[in-house]
Amino acid sequence: MSRQLYFFDQPRRFVVGTVGQPGERVFYLQAADDHRIVSVALEKAQVMVLADRMKQLLDEVASRSGVELPQAVVPDTDPLENPIDEEFRVAAMGLAYDTDSGLIMIEAQAPADSQEAAEDSLLEDVEEGPDALRVRLAHQAAVEFIERARRVVAAGRPPCPLCNEPLDPAGHVCPRSNGYRRQVRLGSGD
Repeated sequence: MSRQLYFFDQPRRFVVGTVGQPGERVFYLQAADDHRIVSVALEKAQVMVLADRMKQLLDEVASRSGVELPQAVVPDTDPLENPIDEEFRVAAMGLAYDTDSGLIMIEAQAPADSQEAAEDSLLEDVEEGPDALRVRLAHQAAVEFIERARRVVAAGRPPCPLCNEPLDPAGHVCPRSNGYRRQVRLGSGD
């Protein structure tokens, strides 16, 4: 299958954002430069993993090079840019560090025909394979992406203190309590 590779080298903006209300949100990675906007859908868990792995990669680069990581300067709190047209739903992601340029490379890949096709094309310049969004970021942009991703994930429904599953406004049946709600007896003053 011929591959569509959406490549952004240090885009004007690379963010994660959502559309919808907590509990019904759709998460998107969005890259934008002066001429185009590309949005791909992904799961909340994928956003968390990407942010955590990017932080680990930056920490490792900083420890090896002896350079301190930059701090997020001005948080990007703007909504996703329109149009939000989903190019594909992310099935696999890759993360790498280009030592020559000092840039972090992120790739989000559409579902592949096979596991082998996905592995052969992830972070590779090949003609065949699943569609992909590939972005190269400087350290500052990566730090800002991580901070925003963590804020977006945290803005959802609060977790249950027992099972850590999201609490719904309509109620929550907690597997840790087996759906049982203990009745509290008030003392009679004896």
